[in-house]
Amino acid sequence: MLAKIENLSEYFLAYEKSVANPETFWERVANQFFWRKKWDKVVDYNFEKADVKWFENAKLNITENILERHLYTLGDKPAIIWEPNDPKEQGITLTYQQLFEKVCEFSNVLKNNGVEKGDRVIIYMPMIPEAAVAMLACARVGAVHSVVFAGFSSSALADRINDCEAKLVLTSDGNFRGAKTIPVKAVVDEALEKCTTIEKVIVAQRTKTEVTMVNDRDLWWHEETAKASKEHKAEEMDSEDMLFILYTSGSTGQPKGVVHTTGGYMVYTQFSFQNVFQYNSDDIYWCTADVGWITGHSYIVYGPLLSGATTVMFEGVPTYPDAGRFWEICDKYQVNQFYTAPTAIRALQAFGLDPVTPYKLDSLKVLGTVGEPINEEAWHWYHDHIGKGKCPIVDTWWQTETGGIMISPLAGLTPTKPAFATLPLPGIRPIIVDAEGKELKGNG
Repeated sequence: MLAKIENLSEYFLAYEKSVANPETFWERVANQFFWRKKWDKVVDYNFEKADVKWFENAKLNITENILERHLYTLGDKPAIIWEPNDPKEQGITLTYQQLFEKVCEFSNVLKNNGVEKGDRVIIYMPMIPEAAVAMLACARVGAVHSVVFAGFSSSALADRINDCEAKLVLTSDGNFRGAKTIPVKAVVDEALEKCTTIEKVIVAQRTKTEVTMVNDRDLWWHEETAKASKEHKAEEMDSEDMLFILYTSGSTGQPKGVVHTTGGYMVYTQFSFQNVFQYNSDDIYWCTADVGWITGHSYIVYGPLLSGATTVMFEGVPTYPDAGRFWEICDKYQVNQFYTAPTAIRALQAFGLDPVTPYKLDSLKVLGTVGEPINEEAWHWYHDHIGKGKCPIVDTWWQTETGGIMISPLAGLTPTKPAFATLPLPGIRPIIVDAEGKELKGNG
């Protein structure tokens, strides 16, 4: 495992090293990845101008570190376990070898449809394996993906397409969510009435609902992949080339596009995933987020897969067909690390313990929370009834702008207390500032 901290003493030592000499610390972590060309300088920053560059002039492709780097030793290991919305439907497991072939195949689909390095691609899809394949294929050809949560309105989608001047949309015919079938392609059609930059729309079949296909613009995913090669050489990227744009919600004015570049994001998401969750090579990890959010990017797709982990993707909702669905999935796949939002915990807590008691939950080793502070009552319910009093809870604090977890316990290493995110990760120096940006001292 890469740069895994094994005990609390190691954490304090690693933290001190990361603060005293960040260049040496992060160079050591980064050296364990595959780079086509090493960097000239580990980090260069100017906080006054908010200008930070990581691994300057290094060359790489992030998908080579997810796929080729793992094929020899982990080719037959499950990379993605997909659990559908309806428990009666058969799930899908993709090994690292199968994921490699699908990503290469869809990379060729993108190239065949005019996508070049630097082009923007919108992904507006349900939580199906194709969404992860789409993200990785974009990264492989050097296109900048922008995933839009498939519950957003046509106007929200149009705003994001127009802002990043996207060339292509990847979507589905529809989406199963609980007892509902949601039209997805129809929302794209409506959004594109307000957009001028989109050249092609590629549609995955999920619900088999009837959709309108526009001649010379709309294509079926399965038809395009059927004529694409499964061999593809990844594009060479600079460490500071854009990997993706992810828009914040726009709760204050227009949504704002947050950019993450390739090298620094790769190193930190892997390092933070490995250490916060204390992932071991045979563990099954499940984050319940949607890939439309940063949590889905960093801790369903990139962080786990860079670690050679097995990551679970769930299409549905926690209360369908009943409020025991999360726990049923945990038992079904023998999940070891489970990462969800306090909102979901509180919603399930409201149903009482009847939906929990049919399940053993004895495979769980680590519980996590993300997205908002967790209140003490929910923390205790989660700890006592889901973790059976034996699973550490990693209460993670971070945001879209940071790309990775900033403050959190390291599972089983850091002493915890309810509703307290504890200590910063190596490399993170939190301070509190006033409205003018001046650092505040003491407890005030």
